[in-house]
Amino acid sequence: MTGEPGPGVDFTVTGRTALVTGAAGGLGRAFAVALAAAGADVVLTDRPGVDLAETAALVRAGGRTAWIRPIDLSEPAALAGYVDGVRAEIGPLHILVNNAGTAALERFNEITVASWRRVLAVNLDAVFFLSQRVAEHMIADRVAGRIIAVTSKNAHVAEAGLAHYNASKAGVDLLVQSLAVELAPHGITVNAVAPGMVETPIDGEFPLDREPFEAAYRERIPLGRYATPDECAGAVVFLASPAASYVTGTRIVVDGGVLADQLPRLRYMPPYRNSR
Repeated sequence: MTGEPGPGVDFTVTGRTALVTGAAGGLGRAFAVALAAAGADVVLTDRPGVDLAETAALVRAGGRTAWIRPIDLSEPAALAGYVDGVRAEIGPLHILVNNAGTAALERFNEITVASWRRVLAVNLDAVFFLSQRVAEHMIADRVAGRIIAVTSKNAHVAEAGLAHYNASKAGVDLLVQSLAVELAPHGITVNAVAPGMVETPIDGEFPLDREPFEAAYRERIPLGRYATPDECAGAVVFLASPAASYVTGTRIVVDGGVLADQLPRLRYMPPYRNSR
């Protein structure tokens, strides 16, 4: 031990270009803005016709470059050509954040083939085929890149009415591990961020008895509230940064403690006694 300080931990992504899917709002916007604040230029994508201007303005307000390049992720066959075009126009990609997702609240016997395919196409197929092509370019460009998938606590524990969503997120979780193993020899890391309940619009149109559901769910969260998108963004920046250079094939759960608590026993226990 010399007592001299080490090089420090580097959470910046300066000089790198990130592609963020589902970037128009919610988690995607928070991820794009946080990566820009850490130094990255950002390619913003969402469905054609969805307004990405506000996210782009927030990225540019921090002095970074933002490109708007929409794509319909429900058509996986188009994704390789999309990535090729982005690479040819913008240059090497260093970070991919597979954030876009979709969900529908349907009982198991109400799920049609079309509904199943739509959820799996966006949530799982697109994650694989985008990652596949981006990784091929990273290898060709000799980029020790970062691929990050946004899964969910639903990759680890089910919720009623979401069989297709649950299955898609569980699939992404194992896909992350599979890609991590295959891409490790190229210096490319692959990880996941698994949010719990977040203040985003993804379930805003679910046919629920909303007020009692929200109250019950908040009671179920040890921290007592939903996350904000910004509270999930730090995990993405960390995984994209040099600080996570030895982290691959794993996930960071950002759920307020839900998965740590198998049942809400604490609320039924006697009050704390003064132990002093």
